[in-house]
Amino acid sequence: MPAATFFRRLSAIALGSAMLFAGAQAALAQQSKEDIEKIVREYILKNPEIIEQAILELRKRQEEAENKSRTDAIVQNKKLLTESPRGVVLGNPKGNVTLVEFFDYNCGYCKRALNDVSELLKNDPELKIVLKEFPILSPGSVEAARVAIAVRMQNPAKYWEFHRALLGGRGEANGAVALAAAQKVGLDVERIKKDMMSPEVAATLKESEQLGKALAIGGTPSYVLGDELIPGALPYDRLKLAIAQVRKCGKLDCPN
Repeated sequence: MPAATFFRRLSAIALGSAMLFAGAQAALAQQSKEDIEKIVREYILKNPEIIEQAILELRKRQEEAENKSRTDAIVQNKKLLTESPRGVVLGNPKGNVTLVEFFDYNCGYCKRALNDVSELLKNDPELKIVLKEFPILSPGSVEAARVAIAVRMQNPAKYWEFHRALLGGRGEANGAVALAAAQKVGLDVERIKKDMMSPEVAATLKESEQLGKALAIGGTPSYVLGDELIPGALPYDRLKLAIAQVRKCGKLDCPN
């Protein structure tokens, strides 16, 4: 047999063997997959509680990922959160802890939190509080926020008095109610009417909106303390404790 023919036949045999082996591997893989699926199915049927455990673990991992993403966003936006000239600063401007509150003038929980914020200001001389208008509940909330920002532009020293009058009032807050509160504390209402439609007011609202989106804030009040977000209202004692913890270790939950 010529050498060339021999090597051609040898190559064909080798190729055929390889294809046969590959086919056997594929069949084995398919069989293994079916066996594994059968084992998993039988195990789940015998231990259905594992599905609940898996869902809980998934939720835990998702929550951890969301918290990390939110913390990263707070760190990236820290200067805008705590030092923006568009935020209203209360308390000690050079305080060693800063509490940022996102609020809506039609938020019932924000109204309840007003006294707690007042107590914090009175009892903690080293606390800086930054207020961020975050009108998400109604068109009236947006109108009221526009008036509030115009108040800050006209007379920052009067803002806290105006804020307490409006947030502490009953009924729905809107533009007319906010203007009445401004007049009550002695502000120039005609000037406010002009200023509330200014580009600066629009820019302030946009800034708060972008921060809220970055931090995934879904409701009011929401607080930023340290590098963490506190969604929802907290009573005075818990806010005071949270501030003390951040002052101690930089976190809401200090290790023992």
